[in-house]
Amino acid sequence: MEQSNKTARELFEAVKKNPTRRRFGFGARPALINVDLQKAYTCVGEFVTAYETDPKQLDYVNRLAAAMRAKNFPVVWTYVAYMDSGEDCGVWGTRTDTPDSLQNIKVGSRRSEFDDRLVIDRQRDIIINKRMASAFFETNLGSLFNFHRIDTVIVTGGSTSGCVRATAVDSLQRSYRTIVPEETTADKHESPHFANLYDMALKYCDVIPVAEAIAHLEAMPASQG
Repeated sequence: MEQSNKTARELFEAVKKNPTRRRFGFGARPALINVDLQKAYTCVGEFVTAYETDPKQLDYVNRLAAAMRAKNFPVVWTYVAYMDSGEDCGVWGTRTDTPDSLQNIKVGSRRSEFDDRLVIDRQRDIIINKRMASAFFETNLGSLFNFHRIDTVIVTGGSTSGCVRATAVDSLQRSYRTIVPEETTADKHESPHFANLYDMALKYCDVIPVAEAIAHLEAMPASQG
């Protein structure tokens, strides 16, 4: 095992300055998955489970979503929420049982609500209540993306080390070109945040500046259905 005194942030910055892998790049038909941008994870000061990395994260997500809608590409929002018993959380919900525990995010609760700063088109955008880490796990995203002939997936949200990474890995494993705009993800602590950006950039996806992702989308032709 290679050893280093560099922090996770420093390792990620080094990879950004001197990339060692060729990019996957964008294809012709992208979809945007915004992972779990719900109050349990975004309302810092209200919920102990919430976190913030880039203070403009949700603004960037809104800009990406607007750029996608302008080109008639799918925008997906996921959230986690469970029945009153928490039974549908499965083994994932057995490690702790406090008011802040995952399985105690109840359907219809404030913790399950999307952040009020988000701009969601509830007539057009796809909203998915997922139960596990990946947005793809036991949801209908696969069939929806087949219908839309998607070849590229852009992933935002939280946490970088958890549900964002799980979704990005599943996206790659389904042969989608996968993009993670760096400023649109967040985690509880900077070490897992930057360690997972570093790892994803080396293995699973293109980690790029959000401005680059938006510029690429704006330059793309609109989908004709």
